[in-house]
Amino acid sequence: MDEHKLEWGRDLPGELAEKWPRDENGDFVPAAWLTRCAQLDLGDAILTGVLDSCGIPYYKRFPHYGGFGNLMLGMSAEGVDIFVPETMLEEAKNIIEGESEDEEL
Repeated sequence: MDEHKLEWGRDLPGELAEKWPRDENGDFVPAAWLTRCAQLDLGDAILTGVLDSCGIPYYKRFPHYGGFGNLMLGMSAEGVDIFVPETMLEEAKNIIEGESEDEEL
């Protein structure tokens, strides 16, 4: 999924930089694309709230001109891409699908 590749630059704000895990060299763990959420139904707010409560840091990125729409209208018609640390991707996917490692069968 090359179209979802996220390169770190000046986009990593202070609080997120403190939460984002680092590898053994002290570099940030690469980000992995989790999903694209619509903003019309508050899907992004619900998902990021759940990720917050589970201790998974995330990064929101607006595709194409979506950041401008979000700035001007308060939402992006194109939705928003959610990225998580690649070391936490499987855990985040399990959360989205409603599964938990702590769940008893």
